[in-house]
Amino acid sequence: MTRIDIDQSSANVCVSRWGATVLVSFATLFIGLSAAPGAQERESETRIEVLSSPADLISGDDALVRIQVPNDTRLDRINVALNGHPISSAFRPDQGAHTLTGLVTGLRLGKNSLEVSGDGSEDGASAKLTLTSYPVAGPMFTGPHLQPYVCMTDLFLMPDGSNLGPSLDANCSAATKVQYIYQSATDHKYHPMTDLTRLPADVATITTTTGASVPYVVRFEAGTIDRGVYNIAILHDPTKDAAPSPFSPPEGWNKRILWVNGFGCPGGWYYQGTATGSLDGLLTPTRANTIEADFNVMNDAWLSRGYAIATNTLNNPSISCNPFLAGEATEMTKEHLIKEFGVPFFTVSTGGSGGAYTSLQVADAFAGLFDGVFINAVFPEAAAIAMSGLDGHLLTHYFTVTDPSGFTDAQKVAVTGYQGIQAWIDAANQSGRTDPVPGRADIPGYVSGVWDAISSNVYPLNPPEPVPVALRYSPTTNPGGARPTTFDVARNVYGTDPRTGFALRTFDNTGVQYGLNALNSGAIGTTQFLDLNENIGGYDQDDNYVASRSVADLGAMSRAYQSGLLLGTNGGLAQIPVFDFGYYNDAGGYHYQWFHFAVRARLIEANGNADNHVMWRGNPDATATAQAQSVFEQWVTAAMSDTAAGTMRDKTIRNKPALAEDGCYSATTPNQVIFEPQTWSSQPSSTCNKMYPSYSAPRISAGGPLAGNIFKCELKPVDPADYAISFTAQEIAQLKSIFPNGVCDWSKPGVEQRGVRTWASVGPSPRHRIFDINDQDDFPR
Repeated sequence: MTRIDIDQSSANVCVSRWGATVLVSFATLFIGLSAAPGAQERESETRIEVLSSPADLISGDDALVRIQVPNDTRLDRINVALNGHPISSAFRPDQGAHTLTGLVTGLRLGKNSLEVSGDGSEDGASAKLTLTSYPVAGPMFTGPHLQPYVCMTDLFLMPDGSNLGPSLDANCSAATKVQYIYQSATDHKYHPMTDLTRLPADVATITTTTGASVPYVVRFEAGTIDRGVYNIAILHDPTKDAAPSPFSPPEGWNKRILWVNGFGCPGGWYYQGTATGSLDGLLTPTRANTIEADFNVMNDAWLSRGYAIATNTLNNPSISCNPFLAGEATEMTKEHLIKEFGVPFFTVSTGGSGGAYTSLQVADAFAGLFDGVFINAVFPEAAAIAMSGLDGHLLTHYFTVTDPSGFTDAQKVAVTGYQGIQAWIDAANQSGRTDPVPGRADIPGYVSGVWDAISSNVYPLNPPEPVPVALRYSPTTNPGGARPTTFDVARNVYGTDPRTGFALRTFDNTGVQYGLNALNSGAIGTTQFLDLNENIGGYDQDDNYVASRSVADLGAMSRAYQSGLLLGTNGGLAQIPVFDFGYYNDAGGYHYQWFHFAVRARLIEANGNADNHVMWRGNPDATATAQAQSVFEQWVTAAMSDTAAGTMRDKTIRNKPALAEDGCYSATTPNQVIFEPQTWSSQPSSTCNKMYPSYSAPRISAGGPLAGNIFKCELKPVDPADYAISFTAQEIAQLKSIFPNGVCDWSKPGVEQRGVRTWASVGPSPRHRIFDINDQDDFPR
């Protein structure tokens, strides 16, 4: 065990510069990971590649394109045509390379032909590439737009307190707006910059990670993409810098992008959202959005180092708890940023809680979008929270209603696996993410469906919920209304029940032996164990209790794994640095340590080890967070700068900085990190575990894996030898009647469990199509 004290003066360590060759390799990486097989047709040595997106997933009417031609071909004699029309003038030679780059405009929706022809050289420089364009409003690969959908561009706040503007169509499109903000050297706050011809007298000066000394002036842009509101903040001096273009990036931009993925999940949906628009300290309190500053694009810790910061309201799970859609919004918004400012050196993602799992899921399912993730308050996915909540809520119902006096509090805790009663109740209430019924009060203290648990800090005006009551689901008054569940908002992946129109579900507790570990440890007796499992029951599609156990839809289960709605970690996440920099609270609040370790367990299971994963546990202050950020930046920079042979995973692992190892924050000494391997344990088996003990959850306490990635188990026959205690013959007979088809065999992969299929589609894109909800009878269920 070693200790290190964080040096506050080195919390913002500069990292090395990059060269033009790295930019080329990044573009190749992005296309190599993302392009559909066979999308690029080659003749001779001439190559065409789209730098702004995969060639078959272009949004809008333009794309940034690079052409590589044979060395014996004169660049000034290359001819380029789009759909038969000459566009050679759009291309210019790249410095230091035998390539041409241009912003191709005038694409039509659908397929376009881009052709390159040479000057009659021996080999003949020629190539053709099909460019496929989709509407900026989407969708590209996430299926039909979710309905209803409430437009909110007129409520999205710009930095000066004005609104983005009215929605112009049914897709909630709005005109793009740009404003400038500067940070004052006097009060260190952001202020609007209204005169763009001269710098304010009190503007601060900063030095970026590349050594550029520039005025702290930020260009803030907002508009609509994929029906969400996107934001881009980037250093840009309008008094000196050229107008932004991929050929004249701002001097202060360090060619790095930070993607902000917000937080939450149980608070909203079916609307466009306003989060991430307003700025703390800039707007008046009555108008200010109280979203946490860390999840705002105006994040000083990253902006002041030269990062461009971007997001889309659909990246915030409190607005849209659908990571598959977040992936599409990220792809389209990043594409826009590249076409506007140029190719980045790397893109990293950050977020806490819901923003953590959105970072992980987008990185995994859409390989190449992110080159690293820097996250806290970690979960693998929203489903892990919701499914564990459903288990916990079944136990809450059993202990409160079915058998209110059969278990002591200590026995209840042993069965649930949590640190205590409050931790169990808080986790159980997260089943509200799957509960569409408003006003439910089936047990004391239950937080019912999402409509009843809206967080006012997501939508700062009154009333806090923008979806009118008339559009909301009610089983009695509006059975066709919007159902605020994690299943229904991703219905294009899960599919729908033809009888009800509700999304198919993946919760399954067939064969689960609740309280198995408590039984084997002697915490509960055989009579209690048998009664619990005989009467635990399940749910219907409205989360009403039913006597029978729940059975998942197998097609929905398969697609949830393939799409990345259930985190696989075998996709893009296996290749890049993953830095979990903290947040601990196992006593309540449902942000529990086992979720952090579940991510690591999945990485090990999918890839053989978790060498690309680092965990600093505990609750960091601003200085400790800055130190973690510095280590993370060094790691990503070194990995992306590595031009030696090997996969991106090889480069990530061999370029880990010395401080990129497991540790925890001292609970007694400020700014101190204690370095030692992090293990999942509730016992004081190490210094970190003594300070930050980790507890369990109902499915793990039923014998399930720490990875928490088996959502429907394979079954095996009841075998008395599997238990640490002895049953009577009568009890064995009862156990077999409770589980007539067998109990969970946790040694096997789950039913329909499989890795993520990167860049999957549920339409309209044909790439890696896994489902079409409009023709779902053709897909197995």
